[in-house]
Amino acid sequence: MDEFPAKVSTETSSQPTQSNSGFRGFSVGPVKMDVLFIRTIPGILMIVEIVLGLLVWALIAGSTILNHAFGWVMFVSVTLWVITTCLFVVYFLSVPEKIQFVPWPIVMMIFNVIATVLYITAFITNAASVPTNRAPDNNNLAAAAFFACLVMIAYCASSFFSFTAFRGQGSNAATNQATGHLPA
Repeated sequence: MDEFPAKVSTETSSQPTQSNSGFRGFSVGPVKMDVLFIRTIPGILMIVEIVLGLLVWALIAGSTILNHAFGWVMFVSVTLWVITTCLFVVYFLSVPEKIQFVPWPIVMMIFNVIATVLYITAFITNAASVPTNRAPDNNNLAAAAFFACLVMIAYCASSFFSFTAFRGQGSNAATNQATGHLPA
């Protein structure tokens, strides 16, 4: 009996599960929050899209000028703001790790390309509809056009990074290990 503790091995040979090996956040019950997602390029771009998209529709909504063109800009900016916010929450809560049958890179690429095209039309519509007189409301509309252009650029960058994630370019074992990303 004296030899028993010396013969016990504490090493295990089981492989870690995929759901735990790539997790970079903390969990509260069944909900895992990936706090490091905020530091990734897609996370930063989503935050930029949410903040600037909010500015676009807040500036349009705060204007007293009624024009059907601004209705289109409001529709695009509010709709994409809500969807982007929902997708940010989905990625922040690590839902793609739980629902793996959804092709998340393809979904994100399609969404970002559609959002880019819609924001191009919203930016052009907004910029072309700003009255040229010097009324105070025109500043809101001009600022909304400027921020719509910035959101359009952010969605365009997201489209590029979504495409590279879809194609798998720039990802190998070394970059996945260094950045903490797992292939989808």
